[in-house]
Amino acid sequence: MSSLLKKNLLVIIGIIAGAIAGFLYWKFVGCTSGTCPITSKPLNSSVYGAVMGGLLFSMLKK
Repeated sequence: MSSLLKKNLLVIIGIIAGAIAGFLYWKFVGCTSGTCPITSKPLNSSVYGAVMGGLLFSMLKK
């Protein structure tokens, strides 16, 4: 593993987990009217989840 990957492994895991969580939120909760800016499309919801997951897991780094 490269040192950059090792150094940011926790953030990468957070991004992946957040993207999956965002997609699952869109699939099971979503937006019935289609006017919600984040949850109306799976891509928007997944990207938002990835950003939030990356930020959350980056707080856990030393």
